[in-house]
Amino acid sequence: MDIPWLQIFENMLYFLAVLNPASKILFLTAYEPPLSFRQTLELSWKSSLAALLMLVTFALLGQMVLQEVFRIEMYSLRAAGGLILFFTGWMAVREGRFFQQKDGNVQVDFTELSIIPLAAPLISGPGTITIALSLAAEHGSWHCITVVTLAILVNFGLMICALPINRGLLKMHLAGPVIRITGLVVATVAIQMILSGLGEWVLTLQSGQLPVR
Repeated sequence: MDIPWLQIFENMLYFLAVLNPASKILFLTAYEPPLSFRQTLELSWKSSLAALLMLVTFALLGQMVLQEVFRIEMYSLRAAGGLILFFTGWMAVREGRFFQQKDGNVQVDFTELSIIPLAAPLISGPGTITIALSLAAEHGSWHCITVVTLAILVNFGLMICALPINRGLLKMHLAGPVIRITGLVVATVAIQMILSGLGEWVLTLQSGQLPVR
């Protein structure tokens, strides 16, 4: 059987467009003090691996994971992800950092940070999960897994680029403004996710298709 590489490539580009690697680069460049190469690499590979495992799980098991096992609708997932992102962005806008400080030192748990908010919902969010489900339903699970794996690898490579970008920002004394601007963008995207989830919930109520528990 011939492998439809052209179709895989086209779907990977579409997946990357929704994934938006630029937003992950901005998120990584917004750390103060700046991350070292080792820290950037650790965050990038841990978040990429966690997101890949989540998306592959959805590709293999489909909507059964959400609706049959956990009884979670996509609009609930979208709204919950929006809330997580909003508080992350709000801290950056208000305090100029993405994590709490204690006794003058930045306390960062890179494993926790790589899972939330990087792996979910920034990489494996409602948009990418929806696409993974659609690709699996239309082209099969293995096609979807191939597309998702390639897209995550490309995103991982681009996330590594955050280190030289951050160094350039520090030289121009732009790290502080970039943190707050990035926080504003993150908060704006979060509000859009919340409103979108609420809108889908309202439409479900109006159509009378709200699932019975």
